[in-house]
Parts: sequence; structure tokens; C-alpha cells
Amino acid sequence: MTYKRPSFRVLCSLVLVAFTVACSTSEKVQTSDPQASALSSNEGNGINMSHEAQINELISKMTLEEKVNMIHGVSSFTSGGVPRLGIPEMVMSDGPHGVRPEHGRDWALDNAGNDSSTYLPTGVGLAATWNPELGYAFGEVLGSEAKARGKDIILGPGVNIMRTPLNGRNFEYLSEDPYLTSRMAVGYIKGVQSQGVAACVKHYAANNQEIKRAKVNVEMSERALRELYLPAFKAAITEGGALSIMGAYNKFRGQYCTHNQYLINDILKGEWGFKGLVVSDWGAVMNTMEAINNGTDIEMGTDLLQMPNINYNKFLLGDTVITLVKSGQVKEALIDEKVRRILRVMSHTNMIGAKRTPGALSTKAHQETARRIAEEAIVLLKNDGNLLPLQKTGVKSIAVIGANATRKQAMGGGSSQVLPPYEVTPLQGIQKLAGAGVNVTFAPGFEVTRAEKANQALIDEAVKAAKSADRVIFVGGWTHGYTDAWNGGAYDAEGADKPSLKMPFAQDQLLTAVLKANPNTVVVLIGGGPIDMSQWIGQTKAVVQAWYPGMEGGTALAKVLFGETNPSGKLPVSFPKRLQDSPAHALGQYPGDKDTVNVEYKEDIFVGYRYFDTYKVEPLFSFGHGLSYTTFGYSDLKLNRQGDAVQVQLQVKNTGPVAGAEVVQLYVKDEQSSVKRPEKELKAFSKVFLKPGESKTITLTLAKDAFQFYDEAKKGWVLEPGKFQILAGSSSKDIRARGEVTL
Repeated sequence: MTYKRPSFRVLCSLVLVAFTVACSTSEKVQTSDPQASALSSNEGNGINMSHEAQINELISKMTLEEKVNMIHGVSSFTSGGVPRLGIPEMVMSDGPHGVRPEHGRDWALDNAGNDSSTYLPTGVGLAATWNPELGYAFGEVLGSEAKARGKDIILGPGVNIMRTPLNGRNFEYLSEDPYLTSRMAVGYIKGVQSQGVAACVKHYAANNQEIKRAKVNVEMSERALRELYLPAFKAAITEGGALSIMGAYNKFRGQYCTHNQYLINDILKGEWGFKGLVVSDWGAVMNTMEAINNGTDIEMGTDLLQMPNINYNKFLLGDTVITLVKSGQVKEALIDEKVRRILRVMSHTNMIGAKRTPGALSTKAHQETARRIAEEAIVLLKNDGNLLPLQKTGVKSIAVIGANATRKQAMGGGSSQVLPPYEVTPLQGIQKLAGAGVNVTFAPGFEVTRAEKANQALIDEAVKAAKSADRVIFVGGWTHGYTDAWNGGAYDAEGADKPSLKMPFAQDQLLTAVLKANPNTVVVLIGGGPIDMSQWIGQTKAVVQAWYPGMEGGTALAKVLFGETNPSGKLPVSFPKRLQDSPAHALGQYPGDKDTVNVEYKEDIFVGYRYFDTYKVEPLFSFGHGLSYTTFGYSDLKLNRQGDAVQVQLQVKNTGPVAGAEVVQLYVKDEQSSVKRPEKELKAFSKVFLKPGESKTITLTLAKDAFQFYDEAKKGWVLEPGKFQILAGSSSKDIRARGEVTL
């Protein structure tokens, strides 16, 4: 049975009438969706504060019990409303890459015909496009479909930095780099909220591992916090105008993040001026008084073992709060502030009074967006001898090998499950595009099971298929593989980290045998991040990173393999040669001290390429790396200083035979500093689409903050005078042009 929102017709107060009029008369700025109008204001970081008087008057009409009912969950995915005042429950939904198929009040599938949503590529795939315009398109699809399914808040995007490649939720996140993460997140958030649905950026903050996530206490320097782990959250709020933010499970410097005085009161609501609402991760509230005093606005959570007999009034922000207020231990004004923030979000998403425009669910246009993102997300990692693209005219037989070629991934991964109306697998995409003239065979080669042992019969079958084919496409890598996610043993799933970087299910043994049987093997990797390729990378000619490419992933992959689409994806995360080369494992601490469950970020600011470049550790594939079927030339780099900012001009030319896109990455290097700084840091980028022989001049501006570092002694950002190198490259390791400026 589909949950229906309480009727808006019950408007029992003149206050609400005034509130409704205020909402409607303020909506004058038109965008692609009329509901975006209230969201377009930057007052209060995305919150239009002109409704405050009406909100305050509405609060004055509420009883204490009604207020408290609004600050905690009343079902699995809703917080409480006030029916007599026409205030509905607020409906939240997981779905950072597609609206989750839950009913709305519980975890069960909707089963009412409206639970099928567009399955978009996961977050790391979106970031691999390096195309903020696609971030906006991605968000538009999510917002529209959330609205169509009666959701008010979409719980995404996830912007936690990829500190360790083992993190089970890296596939949901965007990058190891705060600048790239910020740019993609801002587009995503604006796209969602253009549809009149609130985005909820998560998980604030330092939620960089799934193992022990509810126990670990993260310790890091203030500089690491400011330079790496906060910038994307700040951009989401101050630039993206995110209306809500989710507190993380872990502790930060001894206090749980969801009610952390420093993170929420001092930084989020203080320094950044955030006027929206803070939602706890499910079950992340651990202390009533801290939650009351330290900025938690809504406590969410569900004990699956107690369903359906859960007494939501017994939440930590439930009946206890009523008792504390009535006894004088807590000021009611603190509860009013939480309700005020909730009503602000309701106002801006047209939940009260105003009528929402309809959304759309899994339309052809949305599916087309999913395909475009998947195509731009695919990264060509290696292509020796131009094995790719495959030529239909010269290839008569293709053996597709690997269980991931037929495995559907949409319902894996935990809270980001999506139920699409269809999902094109890699095998289906290849079969369709290859056409009748090419004989395509399939051999699974491995089984996705709890057992990690090789299946020799399947390997023998795969080797036989490889020997008899002109070309082999091996489709392997990670899988959401829900073998036992909550107790370990899962890959790319919430609640568990990967046990190692080795491909599961004995795929290394399988792939080594296949490569020996047929050297013309293209390796396609599915998954949320790097794997250890040391056993076979030297024997393979071509490697393609496809991530989790969404419902049109098979189509997108086939178009890249056969050259109908020129790959333009770039890695948003460094691929180490081995796990020990990753900074969290080489310098830092993971998964945490066994006795205190402290995790010390001893690698400090040297995460990802910042570590590899500075400490001269060679990665397998560098941050920003991605090949093309064409080539690009860089020339005429010009720098124009404008105060403490620098305007950069650069000409880019397609010097190859086919149309393609290049991501020009701009890095800044401080030649001399009073503190240790990374070798270089990404501070701007631009994706340029060029026809063969075409040239374009791009202009990028490096603002003052591109040259600053966080000074812990001064408790602020500092630009030290001196020389800075401006490095333009195709990756962090492939620098094509450079200049120098003195500030």
C-alpha cells in the first residue's frame, strides 16, 4: 500500500493561510521548474529567510508534544508532522544514485507500480566524468523521481573523501580530492533542488571507513580537517545551497559527529551560517542532551529487529525531551529552533500550502541521462597497440568472460539499492552492438559466492572460449556481492570494508589463464575503486574501468569498446600498485586501535595523489588519468595576475583522427612555504569537446584560495607571498604546460 501524505486541506489556522500566501508571493524567480524558485535564493545558504515571521507564528501555535514529534522519526523514513496545522510528515529516501524502492514508512518494497526508478551510475562514476554539467543533470533526475514518488528529501550526495581504497562505500562517494568532489557535489545538489526536493549532503564528517563506523573516534589535525575533509561539505552548503545535511556515525575528537559541538554548532551553523536542518544517520544519536544542545534537528533510525513494534516516542529525542522541558532542564527555545529549521525546509520544498508540480519516474529522457553519464564516466586505463576500439569488420568472434558480464548490480550495496525497470548488462550491450556479423559467446569463469576458491571447471571452459575467439572481453572486478555485508565479506557495500585489494572469487587465477590463452584480451573492471592488478597488468594490452555504470551501463560500455563513443573519463581517485602504497596504510592508521578504537590520520593532508606525488611513490594509474582514441596538444599557456587571483589561458587542440573530449587539469605548486605542502594540488579543471583538428582556448581563474593553506597557529587561511607554479596537465603525473606567477 502506498503511503499518502496527510491532506493539505486541513488548514486550521489563519497563521497557515498567511504562511501560504507568503510562500506563493515570494516565488517570482523562474527556472526550469517553478518549484526551484524558493530554492534559488542564497539568503542563509540556500534558505530564503523571508518566511521567518510566518514560521515563528506557526511554531507559537504548536504544543510541546507536537514540536517534539517533529524532531524524531515516526516510521522508518518519515519524521513527524502536525496534522491539525496542515504540517505533513517529512518523507526521506536513500538514493544517492537512484530513488530507493522502499515503501516510505518502512523498508519493504513499494509494490504499487511506482517503485521502479532510474538507476544512475554511482557517485565515483559521476565524478569520473569530470563534468559538473552532468552533475546537475544527475541531480535533476534524482529530484524529479523523488518528487514523483512522494519524497521530500533525497539522502545524497555522499561527499566523504576516499581515504582508503578499502572503504566499502567509496563507490557512493566522489573523489579523493576535495576540489573535484566540491565541484561535482554542487552541481548534483543544485540539480536535485531545482525540482523542489531537498538534498541531504552526507556523512558529516570524517566517515571514511565502514568497519567499526559506529565506534571509531577519528583524530586528525585541524589542517587536514580544513584542507581535505571539510571543503566539499562547505561548498555543498555555501555554494550548492544544500537544505539538509546528515551527521555521521563515527566520533570526531571524542564526540559523536551527529551531535558534535565543534562540527555542527561552531563550524556548520556558526562559521558557514547554515540555516537548514541536520538529520542524524539512522541510529546515530547517542546522547539526548548532546543532541539537544549540539545541533541535531531530527533523529532518525529503525531497529530492524523490533519491527514493526517500534515505539518511536522512546527515541532519544522523543518523550524524554518533553520531560526535560517540562522539568525546566531544557529550554523550549532549543526545541523551537529545531522545528524552525524543519519548517524552513518544508517551506522551500513546497510541502506546506503550495502545490507541488509533478515529478517524472524513469522516463526515456532520464534513461538517456543515465547513459550519457555512463559513457563519460568510463575510463580507458591502458590501450597498448590500439587494441581498442574493436573493429566489427575485422573481428568475427568475441568471447565474453566473467560473471560480471551478466550480473545486475542495481540492488546491491546497501542503502543505495535501486530497483530499475531494466538494467542492460555488459553482455547484452556487447551482443546488441556487435550485431549478427560477430559471433559473441559467453563463459562465466567465476562464481559470486562466499567461497573464494577457484572453480577449475569454469576456468577451463573460459580458456577454451578464449582460445577459439578473435578477441576476448573479460568483465570482472568488484561486485556489490552481498555475501554478508554487515559482518564483513562484502565488496562495495555499506557496513563492511573490503578485506583486501585482491579481486575476489579467484579472478586473478582465471584472468591469468585467459590472457595466456588469448593475449588480445580487453579487461573491463566493474566496481567502486582500485584493485590490485600486479598479477596480470603486464600481460594485458587494454584495461577499461567501468565503475557501477547504471541501468544503461551495458549500452555505454559497448559503445566505448566498439568506438562509437570516444572514452573521456578520468580517474577521480589514484590507483595504487598495492594496498601498502596507499597513504592511510603507509603512514596512517586503519582500521583503528583495537583497544580505544581511535583512528589517527597520521598521513595528515597527504591523501591520494598528494601523497604519491610528494613522497615519490609511483601509482599504478595516477589521479586524473584517462586515455582517449585521439590525442590532444596543449599550447600558449598565458597567466594574467589580477590581484591575488590568476587568470589562466590555454589552447587545446585535438591532434588525432576522431572527435573527443579532454579534461584539462590545473594544479598549483607552492615553490617555497613555511609549512610542508603537497607537491601540487588540483585547483581548476575544464572538460573540452573537440572535433579532429579543432582548437579551443579555455580560460580558468585561480582565486586567492587556490594558493592558500590553513595555518593552525593563526586558525585561518594564509597566502604566503612567493612564487607559484601553474601546471596544466592531462593527469597529476602528465603535465603538458607550465607557468610561474609571483604573488
